[in-house]
Amino acid sequence: MPNFVVHKQIIKHREVVDDDWSVLRLVEGETPETVEVPEGKFIVPLTVWQAQRETLSQRAAIGVWLAPDEPAAAIKDDLQRFGVIAVDFPKFSDGRGYSTAFNLRKRLAYTGELRAIGDVLRDQLWPLSRVGFDAFATRQDRSIIDALKGLTVFSETYQASVDQPLPLFRRAPRGTPPELTDVGAGI
Repeated sequence: MPNFVVHKQIIKHREVVDDDWSVLRLVEGETPETVEVPEGKFIVPLTVWQAQRETLSQRAAIGVWLAPDEPAAAIKDDLQRFGVIAVDFPKFSDGRGYSTAFNLRKRLAYTGELRAIGDVLRDQLWPLSRVGFDAFATRQDRSIIDALKGLTVFSETYQASVDQPLPLFRRAPRGTPPELTDVGAGI
């Protein structure tokens, strides 16, 4: 049984594109130290990167993925080495990856591809994009074309985030209506 997942297509920069990366997952009996990472573009678990850093850092293209309980700071010294950083969502209801993405973008200034993987559904795409994700490997049992529509559900945001640093009240023109500024209006 192969220990990697290949998505034929992903959503990247709001378009459906062919994916040339594979996600390595450890299977029973494998350890981060002993798993063989095949040649090619692989996104490996953080534990594999940490165990095989010296060997994997020699590759032209390598990515890393973080589990929900692994902090973004764990890779802060290696950010420039990765062609992609992925954050795993093992189940739809686990939202810890949102904070990981925010920290990668805002606190660690990561500018490369940031991909959501795992149980990623249409309803998550808009809020995931707001915290810095620009690529999405959606669940393979769902339509990727339908999922793409999740990025255009809303046209405006109220809160500040990675995609819009100012809240709406700071962006919208505000002022007193002209009829209330006339001193002679008996106000």
